[in-house]
Amino acid sequence: MENVFITITGIKNYFGMKPFKVGKIFRIVKEDDNDYDEEAIRAELPAIDTIGYVANSTSTVYAGTVSAGRLYDKIDDYAYAQTMFITHSSVIALVLSPEEVEGDKDTPPVKEKESGNSKPKTKAKIGF
Repeated sequence: MENVFITITGIKNYFGMKPFKVGKIFRIVKEDDNDYDEEAIRAELPAIDTIGYVANSTSTVYAGTVSAGRLYDKIDDYAYAQTMFITHSSVIALVLSPEEVEGDKDTPPVKEKESGNSKPKTKAKIGF
């Protein structure tokens, strides 16, 4: 996915800023049954659950980021996001495809040679 940035809001309604660290990857999930927003996309971490929502109003979407409405049709049921910036009340994150985080589940890890050492390529771990 081309560089697409999103704003995560509603953070204070969950765990505050504690779950967010620059570089941390979390999952974003379409919330089809949301009574308040037909294009709601929830941000979540394993074992914690909801940590916020992708901003979807002109007053909460930061300049240079896309709204949940613009992102909704560009992702499947879920994708991932990586925390890039943390403000006093929101987070700006880079959207990642499931393939970028999970890799191709049917293909074994590729070994790359670096300085004579063979190390398997590892994918990012969600929430770590």
